[in-house]
Amino acid sequence: MCRFSLRLALSQLLVPALLTAGTVSAQAPEEQGGSQATQAPVEQIPLKPPAKPKTVDELLAELKRERNPQAARQIANSAMATWSESPSPTINLLMQWSAKAAAEKRNAAALDFIDRAIILKPDFVGAWNQRATLHFSMGNYKKSVSDIEKVLELEPRHFGAIAGLAGILTERGSKDAALKAWQRYLDVFPADREAQEIVAKLSEELAGQRT
Repeated sequence: MCRFSLRLALSQLLVPALLTAGTVSAQAPEEQGGSQATQAPVEQIPLKPPAKPKTVDELLAELKRERNPQAARQIANSAMATWSESPSPTINLLMQWSAKAAAEKRNAAALDFIDRAIILKPDFVGAWNQRATLHFSMGNYKKSVSDIEKVLELEPRHFGAIAGLAGILTERGSKDAALKAWQRYLDVFPADREAQEIVAKLSEELAGQRT
């Protein structure tokens, strides 16, 4: 849920290029007159192996430490992308179809595709989060909250789902609960300036109501 998860859900999954190990060789030029010079020894230069993708745990640890908002946003987007990609090509395809249908306002088809993904892999956080986002966009807040709760049961640090929950609580006027949700969000993603401002504003409003 929230702006980054929605944007990521509607974007196509990026497939990183696979780098293969190889060598580069250098050969001395031929001499004039057609005779070939003695070849210099060939220098084998191994290519660097591709960097191993960071795990969600590593990304979230970086996100908690990072204080630069722009750098933190890049880390957050990487974490969301990791959560949104399944090892199963079939599930990834269903999620893409669902996102495309949702973008075209074909909500029934979007729900059907994402429901199938959840049936195939009920412990996949990305599918539950995408369905929560879809329900939210359709105004089905009860169903959205139910899916958010499932996301947070599977991954309590899912800051996108926490922000979605905080947004719904705010819409409902549950400011105390919304404040707690936003504070929980900032515990995972402390550099989000917008969330910091929301927490400050809610805190002031609640303090004013208590005096």
